[in-house]
Amino acid sequence: MDVDDLIEGVIAREGGFSDHPSDRGGQTNMGITAAVARANGYFGDMRALPRSLAETIYRRLYWEQPGYHFVATINWIIAAELFDTAVNMGVGTATGFLQRALNALNRNQKDYPDLKVDRVIGARTIAALRAYQALRGSSGGFVLLQALQALQGERYIELAENRPANEAFLYGWLANRIG
Repeated sequence: MDVDDLIEGVIAREGGFSDHPSDRGGQTNMGITAAVARANGYFGDMRALPRSLAETIYRRLYWEQPGYHFVATINWIIAAELFDTAVNMGVGTATGFLQRALNALNRNQKDYPDLKVDRVIGARTIAALRAYQALRGSSGGFVLLQALQALQGERYIELAENRPANEAFLYGWLANRIG
């Protein structure tokens, strides 16, 4: 599996054009909002968004810029989870989940120092992930994945509680984004 497979999967899950009245993102195509498309130079009808542009946006904004390709060199499954969460919740949220989980799993800083939850993949976050992975191995990767998914699920429920219109999306979020 590689980033192209991740992009293919997210486009398949997101589907084609949508303009759901409860979606604050407004018009989307292949999961790309009109605002993101415009910020990346596309000013045409969202129904006609080129797939190649969607793929480029996903690769650049949700894989390379946040540094998930660096995470992939340590743990591919965690990088894939961050990518998918970032697409749906934003890069800062996904990265913040990783930092929070690593902090909670460091046994009161016995394994590595706490991270500042700045929502950015930097040298300290990469070092903490390396230390965690070296100490915990493949079973640790599974536990970290569960922690990320738990945070994601809690966030979806919070979104539905705080904005009842989001209840229209909650079942799909839980069914298609976690696990």
